[in-house]
Amino acid sequence: MTHDAYCPDSFNYQRRNTREVKIGSSALGGNNPIRVQSMTTTDTLDVPATVAQSIRMIEAGCELVRITAPSKRDAEALGAISEGLRAAGHDTPLVADIHFTPNAADIAADHVEKIRVNPGNYADKKRFENLEYTDESYAEELVRIREKFTPLVQKCKRLGRAMRIGTNHGSLSDRIMSRYGDTALGMVESALEFLRICVDEGYFDVVVSMKSSNPQVMVQAYRLLVARMDQEDMAFPLHLGVTEAGDGEDGRIKSALGIGTLLEDGLGDTVRVSLTEEPEAEMPVGRMLVERYAARQGHPPIAPVKTALNPFKYTRRACWEVGNVGGKHVPVVVHTLRDADVEAASLYGAGYRYSVPLDKWNLTDAACDVVYAGSRALTFDLPGTLQVLMDAEAWTALDARPDRHQPLWNAADAWTALPAPQDGVVHWVRVKRSQVQPALQSRVSDDQGRMRRDVIWVVETDNPHAMVDLRTTVLALDELDCGAPVVLRRTWQELDDERLALQAATDLGGPMIDGLGDGLWVDAPETALAKRNTMSFGILQAARTRISKTEYISCPSCGRTLFDLQETTAKIRAVTHHLKGVKIGIMGCIVNGPGEMADADYGYVGTGPGKITLYKEKEVVKRNVPEDEAVNALIDLIREHGDWVEAPEAELV
Repeated sequence: MTHDAYCPDSFNYQRRNTREVKIGSSALGGNNPIRVQSMTTTDTLDVPATVAQSIRMIEAGCELVRITAPSKRDAEALGAISEGLRAAGHDTPLVADIHFTPNAADIAADHVEKIRVNPGNYADKKRFENLEYTDESYAEELVRIREKFTPLVQKCKRLGRAMRIGTNHGSLSDRIMSRYGDTALGMVESALEFLRICVDEGYFDVVVSMKSSNPQVMVQAYRLLVARMDQEDMAFPLHLGVTEAGDGEDGRIKSALGIGTLLEDGLGDTVRVSLTEEPEAEMPVGRMLVERYAARQGHPPIAPVKTALNPFKYTRRACWEVGNVGGKHVPVVVHTLRDADVEAASLYGAGYRYSVPLDKWNLTDAACDVVYAGSRALTFDLPGTLQVLMDAEAWTALDARPDRHQPLWNAADAWTALPAPQDGVVHWVRVKRSQVQPALQSRVSDDQGRMRRDVIWVVETDNPHAMVDLRTTVLALDELDCGAPVVLRRTWQELDDERLALQAATDLGGPMIDGLGDGLWVDAPETALAKRNTMSFGILQAARTRISKTEYISCPSCGRTLFDLQETTAKIRAVTHHLKGVKIGIMGCIVNGPGEMADADYGYVGTGPGKITLYKEKEVVKRNVPEDEAVNALIDLIREHGDWVEAPEAELV
């Protein structure tokens, strides 16, 4: 694999060439389809319940069933679970999920087709200690790891078992953190230490993952992993996932932003969508993500660009400011109004509330910035700083132009029709990739040949390989010295709300991960404005480019979970959803809990039956809080640190 396969130099879809890994009766990587998998949430020792849930997952389309084995007893129970599934007529491969207990991995290898080990806690510990190493002492640590890990590698090779080396951002060891910091590089090095042992032992039935609850970190880590594997002549397949994605639409958008961005660049051989829901609910989402790539090759070709981005680091594209777009402004949200008779009430779904009679507007944290009204002018008083786009032809025909109305030009019109600069007038120009060069050579430039500073570019695509087409269009503008702000737009037809959220997060959110957008415009005629609005702000939040609400880092549950995650997440969300910008981690156990707390402001982690430990970032604040008191204790903790505000009163409409 070359650099082209995962960075913005890649123009036409081509899936990365990887080794085929046999997993029981199945296989992934190579020429196999992208597999969809999930994980049970039952107590592994409850064999009938685990078998029953596994069957439900398989019937929902799960191609690999992962089951936690936190102890030797759990690992032994995998044998009975396997027998139960085979007796029921299912040969779907089973995966044992191992943390902290190498002895459990050794036992599990006797019963299941694949072992997952976490290099952060297989041979190391995490106590948030800063350890000092010389090169010599660090090399000695690698020898220790080799001695501890090699027996499992040899056993899996002998029995024909597969393995996943699964790095989690939230469970990097103290040793890795001390050497590399809390970075994508640390995640990659953590996995490579184990992969090199596999290679040295001649064991290649290995899959690797780089999971994080932050899609930016996750995307950068996978890209860096592929680059480093290329350097060491490794071609292991990739397991993709955003861990602790949460539930509902937010969990789906966050997952699509991370997983979809990598799938667009041809990376990924199996996916797991980690939702705080029943595992059966994850399979349709995973299937919707991967089904787009079954026939992706052969799409209309995308012309190359010379400009490359740093695929391993987020840097927002530099551009000048036009109105409230670009510069240092957060990305804007644009929507199309389609009501035949546009009134103030039409803006309700776009995040604006008003009193009756219309004498006061109330803006929510998810109030859009621009609406497109087609050939109509909005005649009521506009709220806040809301801008209105009109078709350029209709705008120029108006005798008196209403305040804050701006023209939207087609690129073809802009060749000859764009008027000379006027004070206070911002022009929006729609352009596809093929129109970029002629547009910039038209009157979009001023009389001295300089780029006009009153133009915002609306970059659009109808190419099935949409994310890459949008990305390269923005880069093509930069190659022609266009420093104007860019709004990314795509129109979808006849998609249900779930598919629209997933595709919009991938196609428009992907370029945001690389810092290429100053706004986004989700256009879908059949989708309600309110739904498009929540999707748009959800995409920007997941990309960490505009924060409009509370963020929940909520794990998907498994047999290690010590409370009802779905019920608890709902309770916490109900009382904290109004805390804009606050990040709350809700973890079922300590595997990723303490580590993910570093990315959250507050943490709620199960540490025993009916017992919760509360965190402020990665620091423990209260231990063993009774579960029935823990939500109120979390509120008190937020209040003590000055992040609590009272929920607003119900808004008038």
